[in-house]
Amino acid sequence: MKGDLFSSEHVVRPATEPGMTVENAKCIRYVVSGEMYARQGAMVAYRGSLAFERKGQGVGGMLKRAVTGEGLPLMAVRGQGEAWFAHEAQNCFVVEVEAGDRFTVNGRNVLCFDASLSYDIKTVKGSGIAGGGLFNSVFSGRGRLGLVCEGNPLVIPVSPQSPVYVDTDAVLGWTAQLQTSLHRSQSIGSMLRGGSGETVQLMLQGEGFVVVRPSELTPQRPQQH
Repeated sequence: MKGDLFSSEHVVRPATEPGMTVENAKCIRYVVSGEMYARQGAMVAYRGSLAFERKGQGVGGMLKRAVTGEGLPLMAVRGQGEAWFAHEAQNCFVVEVEAGDRFTVNGRNVLCFDASLSYDIKTVKGSGIAGGGLFNSVFSGRGRLGLVCEGNPLVIPVSPQSPVYVDTDAVLGWTAQLQTSLHRSQSIGSMLRGGSGETVQLMLQGEGFVVVRPSELTPQRPQQH
């Protein structure tokens, strides 16, 4: 076969390392040797001897689902082989979580992760009821975390001298050592429309990074079961 479709840009190359790698901007490849976890419905192809098991209420007590709806339906992938994961053609990124690190991320941005990472759902400190119930997934341990984002994310450094304020509908995640609280400010757009002008942002203080998607949150599509 010939043509642009079969060029080296699109044809999958042999895997060079076990575990998770970015196959292209829209897809993550995972070379499985044992066990890993992924978002339900995110597998687009696989080869080898792999088994996929849905785990709506947790895998070995490690994966938890909150009554808030923030919990993400996950599946365990076990065996020997390789699989490709993607979600609605969103851009894919890999985060290396090292021992002692904690990374908090919006559950809807999680694509897949190593079994060596621990996962829990926590209330965002300082958000309270006024924040509409802000819950995030907190990852810790040592391993790789695959994320998806609509567009190219912004990674903004946070320092004690320069706190960062983010739209609660646009924030993807942040390094968990940052302190969070709600901040109310006046919206110029609301003022021009004659509204109250009161909007709420999440303020992050301390030393670390916050990751922001280049658009506000859009309603989730229903999960396919």
